Amino acid sequence: MPRPSPARAKSATSSRGQTHTIRIIGGDWKRTPLPVIDLDGLRPTPDRVRETLFNWLGQRLDGQRCLDLFAGSGALGFEAASRGASRVLMVERHARAAAQLRANQAKLAASAIEVAEADALRLAASLAPGSFDVVFLDPPFGEDLLGRALELAVPLVAPDGFLYVESGESLDAAANPALEAWSVVRQGKAGAVHYHLLQRENEE
Repeated sequence: MPRPSPARAKSATSSRGQTHTIRIIGGDWKRTPLPVIDLDGLRPTPDRVRETLFNWLGQRLDGQRCLDLFAGSGALGFEAASRGASRVLMVERHARAAAQLRANQAKLAASAIEVAEADALRLAASLAPGSFDVVFLDPPFGEDLLGRALELAVPLVAPDGFLYVESGESLDAAANPALEAWSVVRQGKAGAVHYHLLQRENEE
């Protein structure tokens, strides 16, 4: 698995072997720092990318249901909860990372957040279709998981919902069978990270 890129490492800056921190950008817990474990391949979404994403989503997510399928640091899920999401399911397979997510959840007394220590693909396959308004999809870049993750994540998004994808290369929705009837409505690039917001196309 590749080492974190410089752009993403800026959100977790301390020497190897120590606890890093991320900072919530907006909402109820704005400017709150949260510890992140030092783990190979863990790439907290950079501050400027999160700020852009939640501008795209309209700043507040009041009452919305969110899935952070490869939670890692939890940067996206905690940001969503801070901005009013009614439910945030964070899925993380690594025991130490999941434990840190639970510790941060307790620190914030974040009742809307649920942490599941599980394989993301297996858990996604068991979830009800259309059960989330926003799905955050940021699989490890070096494990060739994106294709299968998209297949499983797309049905979970509610009809008017959004799918957010981070990847190591630009995402071509038209060339991806899992994204038939979807389009990239916004996209950007920060260092080696490409990020995309997708929504179902209007069928009229």
